[in-house]
Amino acid sequence: MDNRPIGIFDSGVGGLTVVKEVFKALPNEKIVYLGDTARVPYGTKSSETIKRFSIENADFLKRFKVKLIIVACNTASSISLPVLRKKLRIPVVGVIKPGARKAVETTKNSRVGVIGTFTTIKSRAYEKEISQISRHIKVKSIACPLFVPLAEEAWLSDVITRDIAKRYLKPFLNSRIDTLVLGCTHYPLLKNVISKVVGKKVTIIDSASSVAEEVAGILKENNMLSSSTNKPRHMFFATDAVEQFVKTGEKFLGRKIDKVRRADHV
Repeated sequence: MDNRPIGIFDSGVGGLTVVKEVFKALPNEKIVYLGDTARVPYGTKSSETIKRFSIENADFLKRFKVKLIIVACNTASSISLPVLRKKLRIPVVGVIKPGARKAVETTKNSRVGVIGTFTTIKSRAYEKEISQISRHIKVKSIACPLFVPLAEEAWLSDVITRDIAKRYLKPFLNSRIDTLVLGCTHYPLLKNVISKVVGKKVTIIDSASSVAEEVAGILKENNMLSSSTNKPRHMFFATDAVEQFVKTGEKFLGRKIDKVRRADHV
């Protein structure tokens, strides 16, 4: 048994969609969450910058003696996992592989769509993961960079959000995809708008639940589950705009956030 907390970081509040699923799958585990709100979005940054941010975020979480780190940002997952795994002596879990696996399991016609930030789409991380599982699946990917600030602002069903979604997702309408991967943890908040544009026949994949399942498996396999029977006291940190983090974060998490502290690692 291992009562150390699980560390989770994201470029902003989007990673709270992963936290929400970890709460469900592992209710006894304590979470330390870091949202790098001072430097969001990551999707427009260079690979070297994203690696540096990721290392700094991991170093911050290490202060709390975390037993595992979840990189809840698709952009950071697509770029930084190798360097983090080389640097850290604890398990590091990204969000791309679980999401890719879920898409392969879900598609019926072997046509999958992926949306994400410029950097995630440019990395072709989802295509690589999906092709390793099944080479028969065709993947069409589209960058939707404005979705992150729209989610951060909680503009979830505004006219401008619907118009932007229609413009971004139009190429999918004649592509015959039956499965669409939300390749950014901010995007689930826009799920209703996205679903209306691509149509009811397209299944939307949010990798958060798959990530939680993978983490639960790792902890069980390595005898690292918490033995505590007390209600865990979670910790939330943001690098900037703490009040906005709470306001938007509660919508992502689906519950009240009691306290958010300012992180001082940058």
